[in-house]
Amino acid sequence: MLVLTRKKMETIRIGDDITIQVIQTGRGRVKLGIQAPADLRVLRGELELLEGALAGLADSSFRRNAGRPWELVHEFGNN
Repeated sequence: MLVLTRKKMETIRIGDDITIQVIQTGRGRVKLGIQAPADLRVLRGELELLEGALAGLADSSFRRNAGRPWELVHEFGNN
């Protein structure tokens, strides 16, 4: 892992297509701006974990309720 120190408005370049800029810092938080090609998916780490968990839940629910889509709607509507 590469660890860098950056100040407000300083940037980090990844390859030729990705720029990360420090927009704001303070109170234990950092606001970043990410400029990347439109076809490149940029996702927060905690959302990636949640997305994986939901995909697993959907897959198992679909197998249990195959042929009964209204039960899938009910199950996910209450989560």
